[in-house]
Amino acid sequence: MFIQTEATPNPVSLKFLPGRDVLGSGTAEFTDPDAAATASPLAARLFAVPGVRGVFLGGDFITVTKDNDDWQHIKPAVLGAIMEFYMSGDDVVTGDRDDTDSDEFFDPADAETVATIKELIDTRVRPAVAQDGGDITFHGYRDGVVFLNMRGSCAGCPSSTATLKHGIENLLRHFVPDVREIRERV
Repeated sequence: MFIQTEATPNPVSLKFLPGRDVLGSGTAEFTDPDAAATASPLAARLFAVPGVRGVFLGGDFITVTKDNDDWQHIKPAVLGAIMEFYMSGDDVVTGDRDDTDSDEFFDPADAETVATIKELIDTRVRPAVAQDGGDITFHGYRDGVVFLNMRGSCAGCPSSTATLKHGIENLLRHFVPDVREIRERV
């Protein structure tokens, strides 16, 4: 098995491409080893590597976020954990997986605007940020302000402010004139 790695704009995250489906569709993020232990054998194996702080699973990639350790020490262990996982034949995730943000908020009167915003995010933004090992999803809309969830390599990325303000905000304002601002969900 050959696993490719790609740098991401976030220096504490690396994208691993195992050359096969990871989730196929949807995403799953783990920032807690205990949650990973009950939901994803793959994420649990990765959290067993000292220095791993987060695991993000995409359709065909795995993004690993490290703490302050050097990639030189963590990367070989992560590659080994991924190889061992795929040789085990275990399922990537166990049980049902819910990718949706159940606490979305917006005024029902804005439903048409929100539908347009979600479509733009799903068709134009998410594929682009997946290339960088992350994901951005809709969280809410109020008074012209769009709130987004940043996951994977996007969470905590030094260039995320530029991505939000100059990329996504300009895109949404172009297609949805009611949008005044984009904010990251905190």
